[in-house]
Amino acid sequence: MGRITAAITAVGAYVPEFRLTNKMLETMVDTTDEWITTRTGIKERRILKDKDKGTSYLAIKAAENLISKSNLDPAEIDLVIVGTATPDLPVASTSAYVASQIGAVNAFSFDMQAACSNFLFGMSTAARYIESGKYKKVLLIGADKMSSILDYTERTTCIIFGDGAGAVLFEANYEGLGLQDEYLRSDGTGREFLKIEAGGSLMPSSEETVKNKKHYVYQDGKSVFKFAVSNMADVAAKIMERNNLTHDDIDWLIPHQANKRIIDATANRMELEPSKVMMNIEKYGNTTSATLPLLLSDYEKKLKKGDNLVFAAFGGGFTWGSIYLKWAYNGNNESK
Repeated sequence: MGRITAAITAVGAYVPEFRLTNKMLETMVDTTDEWITTRTGIKERRILKDKDKGTSYLAIKAAENLISKSNLDPAEIDLVIVGTATPDLPVASTSAYVASQIGAVNAFSFDMQAACSNFLFGMSTAARYIESGKYKKVLLIGADKMSSILDYTERTTCIIFGDGAGAVLFEANYEGLGLQDEYLRSDGTGREFLKIEAGGSLMPSSEETVKNKKHYVYQDGKSVFKFAVSNMADVAAKIMERNNLTHDDIDWLIPHQANKRIIDATANRMELEPSKVMMNIEKYGNTTSATLPLLLSDYEKKLKKGDNLVFAAFGGGFTWGSIYLKWAYNGNNESK
């Protein structure tokens, strides 16, 4: 056998039914559909309205969708990774619960937290387990119930985020397909610009922190935008340069769906035409850990075996990076 590479062999997704449109937000905060659309590209976002359901519900639904589509026996899954910024509980593992609920009885599991880079960093982690030869099937899920940490009286953040989940299955490949290269970065000086201030060891929960709304997402929009625009574009260009790729070699850019202007800047830096850029931000907003797999789900039927894909993401912390992956199957063909 040749060198083992880690390829995506199946995709699944789930978004809640409820659509929170820009028009609805106009009745909640001081904003307009035109303002939101012009600055972000978002028209609506999905919200999980059931207060008794958390991120695990979204993750389970996405995993079940993948399992159903691919006829996967969950007992064959070796590892379940859940990337999330909104775990069900602060201590108990969300991934362990998800694995149990989907019947992955032989898998171990763990959560990942790198904000909006969760899924990207998770791809790197899943690939290492496959490339080691020790594990054959790794299920990677990106899921977030962002509505649970948003202040819907604060217009700068509540317009951006939505709820959703996506999942992919990584398996060994011997044709040279799958993950080819990665360039992952982080910079802790950025944590002041995008954070939830309370609820951690630095500022434990108290009556005061709740009263002062310290448990909601805070974002310094201008600073985050500035960092994201330059860094997402830089790493995408870097991965192309390292692999001697030109814009003609790239079939698809799969960018984190934070802001259409950031996506456009990354595509422009790569000299890609709009038809090569996956985008669904207008439908879902920023689903944090779920943006990349939701794109794969929405565009799956357009993907062809051997396609060159470049993933790029940017998240709080700061965390960011890019991954170059060769697609392993024809999306319009049920047989993988």
